Amino acid sequence: MLELLKNTFANKRIFLTGHTGFKGAWMLQILNWLGADVKGYSLAPEKSKDLYNQIDGDKLCYSSIICDLKDFHTLQGEMIRFEPHFVFHLAAQSLVRRSYEEPVESFIVNTIGTSNVLQAMRGLEKPCVGLMITTDKVYENPERGVPFKEEDKLGGYDPYSASKAAAEIVIDSFRRSFFHPEKYDSHKKSIASARAGNVIGGGDYSDDRIIPDIVRALENEEHVVLRNPKSIRPWQHVLEPLGAYLLLAAKMNEDPLQHSTAYNFGPTANDEKSVEELTQIFLSAFGRESHYEIYQSDKNPHEAKLLLLDSSKAERELVWRPQMDAATAINWTAEWYADRASKAEDKCMKQIENYFSNFS
Repeated sequence: MLELLKNTFANKRIFLTGHTGFKGAWMLQILNWLGADVKGYSLAPEKSKDLYNQIDGDKLCYSSIICDLKDFHTLQGEMIRFEPHFVFHLAAQSLVRRSYEEPVESFIVNTIGTSNVLQAMRGLEKPCVGLMITTDKVYENPERGVPFKEEDKLGGYDPYSASKAAAEIVIDSFRRSFFHPEKYDSHKKSIASARAGNVIGGGDYSDDRIIPDIVRALENEEHVVLRNPKSIRPWQHVLEPLGAYLLLAAKMNEDPLQHSTAYNFGPTANDEKSVEELTQIFLSAFGRESHYEIYQSDKNPHEAKLLLLDSSKAERELVWRPQMDAATAINWTAEWYADRASKAEDKCMKQIENYFSNFS
């Protein structure tokens, strides 16, 4: 599989939105390692401690464009001048709790931003693979414990989830209207969406995410506070969905007609952990004794307590399956943060090489 990825992406031009974010910074390192030329398009990192700054992300880019997805003319101009072979659209407002504070902005960024990327792709004259990244939270979730399949009803309680479900509708509309697989010979574009979430890994410093919250508490010698200890999530290391995105894009490059659709990428069945279980494993692996507190409040905004994905389509059509169980993903994450002696870039590359050398 690693050979396929190297053969697919070496010396190729990749237009990567969201390259300054947590997942984007990891993807930037992987693509650079595979030998690709990456033009990044994103807002500036929100914090000085962000992973992108720690790895000196600018040096890994062919060019880094700091601009808003809402600026369509700049976005289109940068994409058309670059003539990418692949577009990876990772940029988003990706925090549930922030979406309650900024609902309109979340809808604009996640829907209009996505439509701007797709519209810009219409101006490309050469063949291009476009992979639009959404989330596992795009489904209408009655929390019945049944894993979601790609054809299940889209929906969303909170503005973040709803905006990403709306983005999926936008993607499907553009695919049917302008990038229909049956008319590939005329437009030369292959468009797919990837649904994954609850991603953990070293270098995430976002607000209102469980691992960064734990790390900040440890650094400040405070107790870890859990808002929703019993919430169950399909936790996965950041390398799992990124590897899946690359594999899907490589398969789309080989067969542009077959894979222009939506795919789930989640852990294996029965490998979910609650927030409290994740915290216990992380603290043990981190190697520092700590305690956690459970904070119950009626004022907490609604967040789904149970979310499961069915990834059998990806396993069947892409021969993809997760390489780590949840405990391994949590341990890898804890080890990254606990290693204070190594540079962030070196820690990431060690895990990237380890993961992809065993990628099957």
